[in-house]
Amino acid sequence: MLPSGHRMRRRDEFTLAVRRGRRAGRPTVVVHLLRRDDAAEEDPLVGFIVARNVGNAVVRNSVRRRLRHLVRAHLDRLSRGSLLVVRANPAAGTARHDELAADLESALDRLLRPASKGRK
Repeated sequence: MLPSGHRMRRRDEFTLAVRRGRRAGRPTVVVHLLRRDDAAEEDPLVGFIVARNVGNAVVRNSVRRRLRHLVRAHLDRLSRGSLLVVRANPAAGTARHDELAADLESALDRLLRPASKGRK
């Protein structure tokens, strides 16, 4: 389970991360990450978006629980004060646990590596 101090609960935090953060998509998840320098003393916050197109309520809650469990292992990689939003794609409802884990890790790796200076 994700520690309660790391759970994102406010709508404005979700909106800020999705609109202003960097994004990396995989077949089962899309990850939005916003690094905030103004909140460097706060713990990183993580939020989840699992829409109805993922499945019925039982499937959505199951996907959310699995994602919370997977993100917990990556909390130490996030910088202090950052906002992370994990949005489940419809394929997440039928994905195996190892597929979900691989997609989440791949998306986080893309977002956490230093930005290349070659692209403009």
